[in-house]
Amino acid sequence: MGTLRWQSRLDQYIEQFSAQPFSKLDPEVVAALRLALYQLHYLDRIPSRAAVNESVELVKRARKISAAPFVNAVLRRAGKAANPADLVATAPSSAEDIASRLSHPRWMVERWVQHLGMEAAQGLCCYDQQVPETAVRITRSDDIAQLQASGAALAAGRILTSARIVRSGDITSAAAFREGRIAIQDEASQLVALLVGHGKNVLDCCAAPGGKTRILAERNPEARIVAAELHPHRARLLRKLVRNQNVMVLAADARSLPLHFQFDRVLLDAPCSGTGTLARNPDIKWRLRPEHLSDLQGRQLALLRSAMNQVAPGGRLVYATCSLEPEENETVVESALADRTDFQILECSEELQRLKDAGELAIEDLSSLTRGPYLRTTPGIHHCDGFFAAMLEKFAT
Repeated sequence: MGTLRWQSRLDQYIEQFSAQPFSKLDPEVVAALRLALYQLHYLDRIPSRAAVNESVELVKRARKISAAPFVNAVLRRAGKAANPADLVATAPSSAEDIASRLSHPRWMVERWVQHLGMEAAQGLCCYDQQVPETAVRITRSDDIAQLQASGAALAAGRILTSARIVRSGDITSAAAFREGRIAIQDEASQLVALLVGHGKNVLDCCAAPGGKTRILAERNPEARIVAAELHPHRARLLRKLVRNQNVMVLAADARSLPLHFQFDRVLLDAPCSGTGTLARNPDIKWRLRPEHLSDLQGRQLALLRSAMNQVAPGGRLVYATCSLEPEENETVVESALADRTDFQILECSEELQRLKDAGELAIEDLSSLTRGPYLRTTPGIHHCDGFFAAMLEKFAT
């Protein structure tokens, strides 16, 4: 994970100390060099000699024996250079500077500087380079006691009163975890599910892995809840996680659900680029390309239009992504609403205030969670994943 987080920074070191062009190096050689350089410059409990020797052996086992002296020479030279981690805390001068020092694609950082500003973009990139906190949702006090008895050290949630941050310990050994009463789930993800509210018929359109479905079932124990998931294997995993009797798991495409009734509450957590989750999924930033956003937008718009057809008169729909990109968020919502005069957009700030008044929110500055009518959590500001959410309401007939 550390090697993936710092990949471009490590590649700069390879280019600096390699006598061969980076583009000419075999993938196995590059992988071995990255692993060793990460150990040399970002970890403090591995002797330099061991890091170098192990990577040389990796190259040999990959049948690149002729490259072994080259790898050894690059690592010996790079090991004597200044630590790139020492440059992280300095003030940024440009998007290019942030991208270089904090190991993000330049095109991505330039977008964030444009939409969020230089300071927020740097804070976001800094957050992505750290191991994120582990959060769980707990609604029973005896489950807290069980976790603590198992050796887990817990802290209060930063956003939600029902959330706990796991400071240390292995929560998977607790009975509450093994029996499915609690699960690891980012606080922003939990918050999106809370926005859905209460209903008698609830639809979760793209439900896997099921964290939000669990919350919908807990908060609506008397409701009929349909959790739809496109991929059958993910639907089976969802069923194992969500054991509530009022949940029906359906393996189906959310764009053409085989249902003949409508719902008063609908959640569409759409498949997206995931740029709000780079601290957990650093590989995304090296796979994603700007042109992918338009492809994702087309699928998201199709899903949202289909989800709107599932909403009963007077009902509500929450559209969400874990993306930071406007093309996947505001643009999708505005495009869908342009075709539908029977829907209006609601202010997320009003629902957040209601949750605050009900004692469900721990955060004091509610205004930091919204941008216009939308929910927006930002890594580096809220110490959680970056989520977007919009609340839409269908006019009653």
